Amino acid sequence: MIDRPQGGDQESSSKPSSDKAVLIALDFGEPDTEESLEELRRLTESAGVSVQAVVQGKRSRPDAALFAGSGKVDEVGQALRDTGSGVAIFNHDLSPAQQRNLEQRLQSRVVDRTSLILDIFAQRAQSHEGKVQVELAQLERLSTRLVRGWTHLERQKGGVGLRGPGETQLETDRRLVGNRVKSLKEKLVKLTRQRHTQRRARTKNAVFSVSLVGYTNAGKSTLFNRLTHAGAYVADQLFATLDTTSRRVFLPEVGQLVLSDTVGFIKHLPHGLVVSFRATLEEAVQADLLLHVVDAASAARDSQIEQVNSVLAEIGAAHLPQILVMNKIDAASLSPRVERDEYGKISRIWISAASGDGLDLVRQALIEAAKQTQEQTIQPEALTA
Repeated sequence: MIDRPQGGDQESSSKPSSDKAVLIALDFGEPDTEESLEELRRLTESAGVSVQAVVQGKRSRPDAALFAGSGKVDEVGQALRDTGSGVAIFNHDLSPAQQRNLEQRLQSRVVDRTSLILDIFAQRAQSHEGKVQVELAQLERLSTRLVRGWTHLERQKGGVGLRGPGETQLETDRRLVGNRVKSLKEKLVKLTRQRHTQRRARTKNAVFSVSLVGYTNAGKSTLFNRLTHAGAYVADQLFATLDTTSRRVFLPEVGQLVLSDTVGFIKHLPHGLVVSFRATLEEAVQADLLLHVVDAASAARDSQIEQVNSVLAEIGAAHLPQILVMNKIDAASLSPRVERDEYGKISRIWISAASGDGLDLVRQALIEAAKQTQEQTIQPEALTA
């Protein structure tokens, strides 16, 4: 089945365009197929590529050679020609062999979901650390997909004199990639040490630390800007924020605290990205409190909360105190309110970061959490006095 969005090009182009794509989404009986497809649309648009058509189908399992069946691949090829698209984007992870076979069959560039996310990360990284993390994740993924000579790598490195005795082009490329990966990992170690030094200074000064976490496009940066009056980049697109930003906030009742805005999470976030971004995500691991921002208007909010908590567990932050901030209540026609748990602590806040409704409740939650931490810090000191 081919779905062509209204307004999409219907006539074939003499030369396929790399900024036009056909999406491929196969249903293997998973419950979130439609939600996942809509997310792929948004990812594609966030990468600056226009969706020209969507090819869907059902299978019990992926085809070993082409992922999709032969007939479905022909359908994709026809959609590419009809729309003048130069890219086929699969809403799945492809093996190196499947990707290679599909590119040969379609005579077009083939991108899977993980590669698409990596491409968006590469576009959005601004800080030196963010760029190092993205390049590391890309190279570690591509190193498993070296099936032909990387002549562009050879050009970058000069080529002549690089090959060892009897070494093939493929072996040379793997060695070049391996050396670069090693270099990037060493850089990340240094950057992590710098972060630890900064964090120790905050801990020594007893500064209460709060990290904003949540699914991508949940509104973390909008809330961050509201609370800190900062100018963090905000856009209605996936992964608008990639680099962690920290700002000091002064609340008269408790003094200074540090608020950090972190990268958004997403379903099936590539493991390599989680590993590469561990240094950045350590801001969340080391926080005194997590504000878990949720798009309250999303029909998939429960599964999104589950996905974020899964990644938090993977990076060792599952044990941290967490308050759910149900954002975008204006879009869901809801009113600001606070929910408390059986111990009287604030567990959930309903707000609109865009309009500012309920921000006083967020500040109230921060004050209560900071005071409780201060009391827990003072009590042991009093016992040892």
